[in-house]
Amino acid sequence: MTVLRRLLFASLLMMLHCFATAADTLPSPQAPAPAAAPAQAKLVFANRTIFVFRSVLTGYPPEERADGARKRLEATLARNGPQLPGTRAIAEGTQVMLDGALLFLVTPADINPLAGDTTDSVAADSAAILGKALLERREQASPRYLLIAAALCAAATLAYGLILHGLRLMHRWVGKRSTQAISRRLGQVRLKNVRVLDAEHYVAFMRQLVNLLIWGLRLMATYLWLAFVMGKIPYSRSWGERLQDYLIDVIAGVAQGVIDALPGLVLVAVIAAIARLVMLTAGSVFQRVESGELQIAWLDHDTAMPTRRIFNVVIWLFALAMAYPYLPGAHTAAFQGVSVLVGLMVSIGASSIVGQGASGLILMYARSLRKGEYVRIGESEGTVVELGMFETRLRTGLGEEITMPNAWVLSNTTKNYSRAHAGTGFVLDTTVTIGYDTPWRQVHAMLELAAARTEDIAATPKPYVMQIGLSDFYVEYRLVAYATVETPRRRAEVLNQLHQHIVDVFNEFGVQITSPHFTQEPVTQHVIPKENWHPAPAVAPIDLARDQQQ
Repeated sequence: MTVLRRLLFASLLMMLHCFATAADTLPSPQAPAPAAAPAQAKLVFANRTIFVFRSVLTGYPPEERADGARKRLEATLARNGPQLPGTRAIAEGTQVMLDGALLFLVTPADINPLAGDTTDSVAADSAAILGKALLERREQASPRYLLIAAALCAAATLAYGLILHGLRLMHRWVGKRSTQAISRRLGQVRLKNVRVLDAEHYVAFMRQLVNLLIWGLRLMATYLWLAFVMGKIPYSRSWGERLQDYLIDVIAGVAQGVIDALPGLVLVAVIAAIARLVMLTAGSVFQRVESGELQIAWLDHDTAMPTRRIFNVVIWLFALAMAYPYLPGAHTAAFQGVSVLVGLMVSIGASSIVGQGASGLILMYARSLRKGEYVRIGESEGTVVELGMFETRLRTGLGEEITMPNAWVLSNTTKNYSRAHAGTGFVLDTTVTIGYDTPWRQVHAMLELAAARTEDIAATPKPYVMQIGLSDFYVEYRLVAYATVETPRRRAEVLNQLHQHIVDVFNEFGVQITSPHFTQEPVTQHVIPKENWHPAPAVAPIDLARDQQQ
């Protein structure tokens, strides 16, 4: 039984192996084997490709057809005939002949009909190439021709050496003269009699540019010399022709590209000229509005400049969008890729800049701030010296200049002290805290007297005092006055002078400015009798009426 089991197990393994082998040998219906590329064979003679065989003819593959054509060519040349190539059309294709003998047959399977080739045209080209190869073979065997070719090559080599020597001398001369010219010109570029440009950087750049130009001319001279010399040697003439054809194709391609780009460039120039004309026309209008010569309801002096800038940006963007399709290379993948990259960089990196610019435009067109006004933004207070697109700058009375982003300015409360009264000037206010034992009428009178003694505070509108708070131990008084800007003093100086007069006035009438605080109830009540409600310099209503009657 054990032996039988082993035999059965071995038979099962062999069957599985056979099935696996058969499955590997079967073709897969999902992944068919790729078709083999058709074999090709070239007929080369005198370093020139006469014809490329691509098909099987009467059972002969391309390699055997090329080998047979080569043997027939050698046999024909051995007869020392006139070596005249030709063609003859037959039913199967077109024959290529030499001295009346058949060399090979061009069949429809050997050509590319999609490219417009025919057996006659391909056979004629092969015969022409064979004629060139035969001529070069005869020239290569001619001592006279080889002597003339050697002389021409030597003359070309001498001219090539002279050109390289001239380029070396020109390199030195151009480098020296450009260095002197740049140093002399940049030395004359001054700002307030101070030299602002370093010549050594521009000199190094010019030297690199001259080196690149000279090496380009050397490579071009080498290319032309090599193409000429190879063209004079019969064996390498085909290589020289390839170099010449490549150079001609490059020059023709560049010239054709320039010619094709000219209409688009003309349209781009026309679009740019029209955009420039529109900007100049609109600029003259905005300039007159800014100077006050022209009055427009929706545009004033403060918004004329930002509106002109926005208008110019919109015009240039519109002109760029119109001219983009006509720019050379605008439809290439590289140009479009760069455009997408620039747009992505601008959209990602310029979000904060756009937000700041939008905030600046809101501030300008909402007319919340104007240049020269005295404002308080957050904890900063001063005169607006610049309201830009991205930032606002204030100058305080202490000589400090504060720069604030427009987004931050827009998100904070702004107090404008220059719009409380029509005309020029700004509002001043200061606060003092006086105890309840001092009559409020006396405090009002003393604060008004201090304001009257300050020479830069206007009499109209009249300064006034308000009691803004009744604290536990004192009363808060706020003096509000209006100062003109006819004098060069700033608000901090005027406010400083007002504080000095307040201290002097309170000292003259014996009133303490210190705010009282108690830790226990006072022995005497801080109550003012009615007869003491109007101490000097306050005036009682009865006395005031008597003075008015008199």
